[in-house]
Amino acid sequence: MSGGGLLVAGTTSDAGKSVVTAGICRWLVRQGVKVAPFKAQNMSLNSFVTREGAEIGRAQAMQAQACRVEPTALMNPVLLKPGGERSSQVVLLGRPVGEMSARGYHGGRQQRLLGTVLDCLEQLRGTYDAVICEGAGSPAEINLRRTDIVNMGIARGARLPVLVVGDIDRGGVFASFFGTVALLSPEDQELVAGFLVNKFRGDVSLLEPGLDMLHGLTGRRTYGVLPFRHGLGIDEEDGLRVSLRGAVRESVVAAPVGEDVLRVAVCAVPLMSNFTDVDALAAEPGVVVRFVDRPEELADADLVVVPGTRGTVRALEWLRERGLADALRRRAAEGRPVLGICGGFQVLGEHIEDDVESRAGHVDGLGVLPVRVRFAREKTLTRPVGQALGEPVEGYEIHHGVAEVVAGEPFLDGCRVGQTWGTHWHGSLESDGFRRAFLREVAAAAGRRFVPAPDTSFAALREEQLDRLGDLIEQHADTDALWRLIESGVPQGLPFIPPGAPA
Repeated sequence: MSGGGLLVAGTTSDAGKSVVTAGICRWLVRQGVKVAPFKAQNMSLNSFVTREGAEIGRAQAMQAQACRVEPTALMNPVLLKPGGERSSQVVLLGRPVGEMSARGYHGGRQQRLLGTVLDCLEQLRGTYDAVICEGAGSPAEINLRRTDIVNMGIARGARLPVLVVGDIDRGGVFASFFGTVALLSPEDQELVAGFLVNKFRGDVSLLEPGLDMLHGLTGRRTYGVLPFRHGLGIDEEDGLRVSLRGAVRESVVAAPVGEDVLRVAVCAVPLMSNFTDVDALAAEPGVVVRFVDRPEELADADLVVVPGTRGTVRALEWLRERGLADALRRRAAEGRPVLGICGGFQVLGEHIEDDVESRAGHVDGLGVLPVRVRFAREKTLTRPVGQALGEPVEGYEIHHGVAEVVAGEPFLDGCRVGQTWGTHWHGSLESDGFRRAFLREVAAAAGRRFVPAPDTSFAALREEQLDRLGDLIEQHADTDALWRLIESGVPQGLPFIPPGAPA
């Protein structure tokens, strides 16, 4: 017998689908329910490697953590990694299967994947008591409905009840709820059970007349009104706004342990991937993280991070155009700390041979690390474990570039020369002991009287955040009604709202 299910859709992108899904997952697991997350198709440059070596979206890895289960490729069978304005790498069941234009994908390939994603969902439902699915964008994107596999396509295929989330902080939430339903076909509307208001500020009693009117207009109830809370956007899909304002940053209010703060500047390179790497730095009391795109913004930074990117050669060109390349070379020559991660590590090297990602052939790097990079067609997807600075470190690798380190001091799988460091390992800074040792080195090189807090646990902070999401659902949603929806499916007899989907 298949387990229960629910699809969390949204009136818009960034309505809060990822965090609501994680919150429902954490609430359920605290009730003793065996639950898993699912997103049929994710478009994101923030990805993660599972223990079996599969690449999935970081949002689904975060939701798996909310469920207290190991993430697997079944939880995100299709991942699209943008490589430019009109093309993406298609990752199917954790493995890249090629580049495709948006027109080519929506022109037929996407629809052919519906059977695959339904099979993955059915496998999860056969294993878990409940599967909480996340949609993408809006279910009322009428131009894409014919080939949709992530919103109403998956809901229809698996007969899932749909909960529509709306961000009231943006305004227009009632029109968004009504319009979303009214643009769906009768068959799709049958599955839309109701609504969930997100990011409400103020007195809920002032909102209730509108919710009553919405019920009268649509025949569908509102399952909860979640209050606005700072810093609930953890490991979402893309957007610097999420990373800059994530809960890890806002939850840290403690003063620095030492006399100084430590300033970290992150180069906002094009197609930046896994910018969540710096969340662990921002979790430390007294560490100030900002994203920059001008050379003068590096002047007062104690550490500059060049993050991962899905376009290494393009990032190199951007650094040169902006004057950041020269600023990074000067920093390296002066012995001021620089950390390159994955693509950022590659740009710091001597040269790159790329016939895969950009097909640019031989390209000179910044030449501050003794590293030569050759792009391979096969993608490296691993979960390495090692030691650095006398501390244990764990991470994950996602890259086509193969680095040949010809000199320097070993550092994880990369190298260190003076105060310039480079590695392919994402997530290494989440290892608490290593992060503190690294920050002590940075502070000493920068001449700052900064002292890392002795007890900051990044994993504990993450758990606190997920519990906050679970609390939001438990305290501000009708959880009895939500469970009936998950267990028994959509209520019968919901009315059709004209005009419905265009022919």
